[in-house]
Amino acid sequence: MCGRFAFYSPAEATAALFGARATTDFSPRYNISPTQDVAAIRQAAAGETELTRFRWGLVPSWAKDVSIGNRMINARAETVAEKPSFRTAYRERRCLILVDGFYEWRREGDLKTPWYISPADRPACAFAGLWEDWTDKATGESLHTTAIVTTAADEFMSRLHSRMPVLLTPEHARRWMRGDMQLLSDAAAVYPKMQAWPVDRKVNSARNQGADLIEPAGEAIRAD
Repeated sequence: MCGRFAFYSPAEATAALFGARATTDFSPRYNISPTQDVAAIRQAAAGETELTRFRWGLVPSWAKDVSIGNRMINARAETVAEKPSFRTAYRERRCLILVDGFYEWRREGDLKTPWYISPADRPACAFAGLWEDWTDKATGESLHTTAIVTTAADEFMSRLHSRMPVLLTPEHARRWMRGDMQLLSDAAAVYPKMQAWPVDRKVNSARNQGADLIEPAGEAIRAD
């Protein structure tokens, strides 16, 4: 799964690389956690793509309350087209979640060590995402929520975890936003080359922020 990530690049410039206009700004964040807002690109009503905010943790339109979103942070690529919670969003409401890197925890004996994973050549990247519009029937308040699509780990990522988020460069992001149904089957093939290094365990607390969270605490590994 993917449970924490970082996005600290200038949001407006990054959105432009994906062909989107920025309607809101984002401060650099190094420890983005479920239920928090994320920077995402979606197709607007006028047909253009725009940068907006989504709450991380997808709440289906039929849900009775938002609490279901706390466990709907990831959508498995293998079942996303059929699972009731995700299938409509997969067909109709795809998005891109802007990211510089993400964290996974590798078990080492009795401990789990956090690792920071990022593109090796630092291209602009985004998670393949889905979004939903949920309305609170009691208050009429509308909430936009999102989930990250994940797939089986490739050879590099399998050293750290059995799953990985579907990470897209601008070229492949256009395929995702156009509704390409084959892209998830090709996820490992289009995945950019990655690098990773262990980081301090203070990232375990969602309260901690700052660039020091991604500083290496050990030797880095890199995809061949």
